[in-house]
Amino acid sequence: MTHTPDITRPPKDLIDALKEIGAATVAGTLGHMGFRNPHMVGPVPQNRGKSIVGPALTLQFMPQRPDLFTEGEYADPETQLHRHVLYHAQEGDVVVVDARGDMSSGVFGDMMSTYFKGRGGAGIVIDGCMRDRPNVEKLDLPLWLRGWTPNYHVQTSIYPNAVNVPIACGGVTVIPGDIIVADDDGVVVLPVAMASKVIEESRKHHDWEEFSRVKLMEGGSLQRYYPLHDDARGEYDEWRKTSHLENRS
Repeated sequence: MTHTPDITRPPKDLIDALKEIGAATVAGTLGHMGFRNPHMVGPVPQNRGKSIVGPALTLQFMPQRPDLFTEGEYADPETQLHRHVLYHAQEGDVVVVDARGDMSSGVFGDMMSTYFKGRGGAGIVIDGCMRDRPNVEKLDLPLWLRGWTPNYHVQTSIYPNAVNVPIACGGVTVIPGDIIVADDDGVVVLPVAMASKVIEESRKHHDWEEFSRVKLMEGGSLQRYYPLHDDARGEYDEWRKTSHLENRS
């Protein structure tokens, strides 16, 4: 057996609160906090309308080298590290894979994806490809990938090297246990230590932006309502009081 470490999962209340906030708002808030680009470039949504929030299980691929990897090692399935990242899966987890942007290696296929969904996994993010698209699509499992290939994971030029270690995925560092926020805008990495502040700031942003959206739809001034000008704060405060009273009734 190959032994790999598990992750430390963030508190559930953080995950639940972030489910109300989109990837764009999280990315923008992080940008103002000094995390300039938390967005993974490369993996794109494969089933539109899906959104996930969950802790990252990580899988690292490396270029094949004959003294480190041979196809013969895979005669024993338990030496396949791409299986072991799935063994750690708990409900709500997100598997994040650094496949080096490789477009000819299908990291997971039908059976691995079925197992992961059966474990309650929230979704999969790969800087690379998957295979068995017709069957995988039937699972309706949220996916963010570069694309698809008929090749299996070690058929060409990469091999799985480590599970639950720091990786780079889509140009962003991912630490095991980081919170992944993904939707139709893409995938954002949120460090757990920054999550509470992001939630606090995002809620403020969401409230005034909702007010501004109403005013802009009514033909209001862009200069006054986006971003919210100080002169419109009193108007916003009155709207917020009325809105909250309506929500309670």
